Amino acid sequence: MHLHIKHITRYRFSGPVTYGLQQLRKTPKTTRAQQILTWSTSIENGRKEADFTDHHNNAVELISFDRDTTELTVTSQGEVVLEDVSGVLGRHLGPAPLWLYEQATKRTEAKSGARALIRKVDEPEPLDRLHALSKTIRDSVAFQVGASEPSWSAEDAISHGKGVCQDHTHIFLACARAMGFPARYVSGYLMLDDRTAQDAMHAWAEAHVEALGWVGFDISNGISPDTRYVRVATGLDYADAAPITGTRIGGPEERLEVEIDVTQQ
Repeated sequence: MHLHIKHITRYRFSGPVTYGLQQLRKTPKTTRAQQILTWSTSIENGRKEADFTDHHNNAVELISFDRDTTELTVTSQGEVVLEDVSGVLGRHLGPAPLWLYEQATKRTEAKSGARALIRKVDEPEPLDRLHALSKTIRDSVAFQVGASEPSWSAEDAISHGKGVCQDHTHIFLACARAMGFPARYVSGYLMLDDRTAQDAMHAWAEAHVEALGWVGFDISNGISPDTRYVRVATGLDYADAAPITGTRIGGPEERLEVEIDVTQQ
């Protein structure tokens, strides 16, 4: 599968921004399942200050705002060739130790709701247990666009019984780690069957299985990632893999617009 991706993020501010810095995690890397043919980032009313690889092995770009700007636009685009590996990424790579992905965060603590879901999973084999966990979550927490808040934890989504891909992923991480599996959050792009234009990136999970390595699970769609999925960033939860994070002085209110287009070449 050969995909072209264009991702535009535009901020409009209610007043001049005197100073601002942002970290971008919008650049995919070549892996066992994907080869990056081309990728570029352009910035309007700002500039790139540095780029580096973080401890989760994500490609990060640091950008600054032009002084007194009232609008910032970041465009990332490129072409990726994907191979179907049945969701299996293989052995652990990168600077972070594997045990780090056994650690819970505030968003992924396994409290009473998560432990109730775990009790419904009784498959003896590790891979079967994780697939069963994914289905249990999907059956218990309905996918509903706009149903959750970005700050929700796994327990928040479980208690409300609804959420989006971010929530499904956080629940899976909470449960998988409590079951003894290292697990991590993945943000990336997904080619949809019914349209090319989208307004958000997708989220799924990866769990480390003995003898297989990292295996992907898209809880919201009930499958392991295939050739429609472009993996961009990973972390302990959404905060580590968010496409843009940062800070600014000035521009007291902002309006965010996101345009993503994923097409097959």
